[in-house]
Amino acid sequence: MNLTCRRLATALLAAALIPTFATDLFGIPGGSAVPGTGTHIDYVGDDFEDANWGFINNFPKSSREQDERLRAPTGRSTNNRWKEGPERGQPDQMEVVPTPVGGLAGSQYSLLMRTRDSGIPGRRTFTVQQDDLIVNCIRRLGMSIPVSDVPSVVARVYLPPADEWENRTGPHFGFRISASTVATERASPGLFGGRKSTTVEPYWPGIWIHFRSKTSRNIKEDSAALTVRGNSRGQDVRYKVIPADQFGWWTLGMSVTPNGQVHYYAKPGVEDLTAKDHLTSQFPYSYSAQRFRTFFFDVCNRDDGKTWSTPFVIDDPKLYVVHPDRVAANVKRNVQREARRQAQQNAKKNPRADNRQRSAKKSVAATKTDRPTR
Repeated sequence: MNLTCRRLATALLAAALIPTFATDLFGIPGGSAVPGTGTHIDYVGDDFEDANWGFINNFPKSSREQDERLRAPTGRSTNNRWKEGPERGQPDQMEVVPTPVGGLAGSQYSLLMRTRDSGIPGRRTFTVQQDDLIVNCIRRLGMSIPVSDVPSVVARVYLPPADEWENRTGPHFGFRISASTVATERASPGLFGGRKSTTVEPYWPGIWIHFRSKTSRNIKEDSAALTVRGNSRGQDVRYKVIPADQFGWWTLGMSVTPNGQVHYYAKPGVEDLTAKDHLTSQFPYSYSAQRFRTFFFDVCNRDDGKTWSTPFVIDDPKLYVVHPDRVAANVKRNVQREARRQAQQNAKKNPRADNRQRSAKKSVAATKTDRPTR
């Protein structure tokens, strides 16, 4: 059996084993969990309200996907909630800006992101390239999340007016997750079918925003489209056209259910997603996901050294888990560990204060010990 057929068979088997459980759990045909269902894991994601938010760039950027060069150390945000993508590098401009009109109630600031120097540092391909901004999920949680816990992600994305887009028909922005599964392959033929080997196979489903420029051939009006990556063959499929008069805030979300299926949702505005906002459910690449790793954003442009990508704004990217006990326990341990580390660092910076504090404790203890008894 070839690789594609085996992946398809694995996905179909997984779907056949769990549909009753998933449908009963969520009450939705096909067992789709609406993104935002469950407990919000505040330890990852961001609201961009910190006035000191910044990003530490460690140029040159990574481009492991193109030339196998990681170029460590990679960049990271000052709040340690974001990191540079090792495969492609981070966007060149990331700036906290006042939340555009129509954003979430109470939100004062959001993150503007765009890029110019995508691709391999110091080289120009004059083709569409992309940069990644990745939520530092595994490092902060100390784990990936089994799909049996039903993770989901939600983000608000601001689409600027049509005249502010890079004048190019094609992909401009991606909101994606990193998932993994275990693939089994036969290493060599033989009397009994050859030896089997198993590998952890990562993959990156997502929702892409494409622009359709009226300056392109056979396109009369500017518009955008939501494209899902991907179907069982890994192909991108268009699911929703967005006319230019509907540009502005959109809410996007994805969830992964125990059968390993990925579910995609989108709606205009910033209201919470509902079952009516379901776009599609897929086993991308015919994989059945076993673990959720992280989520991230892509910005794309023509890699010519002068053209900036479209200025998208994102707000409140959030992670939710229906069964949060494992994640919550890890978060608690990490918070406690960070508190101990911070206390040790403070003691090293100000040893005199630490010594005074210890002396005070000893004095109190001595006073209690020397107190006469009746």
